[in-house]
Amino acid sequence: MTAPITVTLRYFASIREAVGTGQETLQTGAATLGALRDELIARGEPWAACLARDRAVRMALNQTMAHDATPLKAGAEAAFFPPVTGG
Repeated sequence: MTAPITVTLRYFASIREAVGTGQETLQTGAATLGALRDELIARGEPWAACLARDRAVRMALNQTMAHDATPLKAGAEAAFFPPVTGG
């Protein structure tokens, strides 16, 4: 685990509806986007259900599509959204 950093989390569409907010700030020790997702899943419901590893969830870091191994940096914006988002 690395030293804690502060990141902004953004949730979209059905994920936003499930967690009840579109944005939050979080201190995390996660070094990668995948580790951050696992940390959120470990919070329990509703994160466990909507971010579960068997669910298709798209992720972005600083508004660029990203994957589990993408490194996190202090001040980053991580976004989670379902694969199909309505207009």
